[in-house]
Amino acid sequence: MSMIRDLRAAVRPSRPSLRKDSGTYDTTRDPATPSCVVDCAVYRDGVRIETPKPLSPHEAMRQVRRDGGFVWIGLHEPTEAEFSGIASEFGLHPLAVEDAVQAHQRPKLERYDDSLFAVFKTIHYVDHDQLTANSEVVETGEVMCFTGRDFFITVRHGGQGSLRTLRHRLQDDPELLAKGPSAVLHAIADHVVDGYIAVADAMQVDIDEVETEVFSPGRKGTPRGTDAGRIYQLKREVLEFKRAVAPLMRPMVLLSERPMRLVDPDIQKYFRDVADHLARVHEQVVGFDELLNSILQANLAQASVAQNEDMRKITAWAAIIAVPTMVCGVYGMNFRYMPELHWKYGYPVIMSVTVAICLGIHRTLKRNGWL
Repeated sequence: MSMIRDLRAAVRPSRPSLRKDSGTYDTTRDPATPSCVVDCAVYRDGVRIETPKPLSPHEAMRQVRRDGGFVWIGLHEPTEAEFSGIASEFGLHPLAVEDAVQAHQRPKLERYDDSLFAVFKTIHYVDHDQLTANSEVVETGEVMCFTGRDFFITVRHGGQGSLRTLRHRLQDDPELLAKGPSAVLHAIADHVVDGYIAVADAMQVDIDEVETEVFSPGRKGTPRGTDAGRIYQLKREVLEFKRAVAPLMRPMVLLSERPMRLVDPDIQKYFRDVADHLARVHEQVVGFDELLNSILQANLAQASVAQNEDMRKITAWAAIIAVPTMVCGVYGMNFRYMPELHWKYGYPVIMSVTVAICLGIHRTLKRNGWL
């Protein structure tokens, strides 16, 4: 246990930054590696074995079988032809190989005879000056991991979610890497879930901003509301986030609770911490979804209330205008014999009575909140 006492410090020294220039999200393939193989190295007793020239997967595996240790191969969006040789070399199951090449898979954990196949969805928060109905809030990628007794293969899809920084950090902790491929699997799972935590914190700011705008007072102290398109767009992005988090709950429970011969028992204990953090993020995402539903309903209700207010005011003014309209209509019929038609004070009396009735109606409606 003392050998991995500082495991969390090794694989999670700090929360990953959301800025693209931090190195956490690599959007380009390394120019020095034009093939799908980003990195291929042999680790023995937790130390990377340096070679005069880059190793091919076949050469790396031959060294491992001869001298021991394990090989860690990193791939970026390999084609079926590029991955077929590696799959044959390491005896990977055809169904897992098909998933790794095609991508767009749900987060999952599958056990085959001599390997574990895990799929993680990476989430990257997209910085934006102002949230609009067309704003992209999160970008997703995929990291697929093949864990064997003496090999670990990562297949990455998407322009973000580079594992280069994580690899270097693990290489600085030989005691941890000496635990084998399962230590790398834990580090990647922890790295992905840490990214979820950072994105959840950033999305909380956007949701708080929308909530404030919906319920902040507008004209005459009434809530001013906001564009429903912005709320709906944010809800869609939360749904995308939820698709990455929710399916991963079961695999993390399996890795943390069920003994597996390919996972070191000492490393397995630390999957519980990852599962706990993932559960917290899942609760946040579910809360975001429910809160956005409430905000959207409140915004639509405010729009309906505003329309009702406008219609009520229009109706009130129509009732006031109806009085002089009726009087003018009666005295515009041009009958010869009408009351007060030839009376000297008929006009001012009729006008005074009309104004008095209009003022009375106006006062009554205003007292009842219609104006």
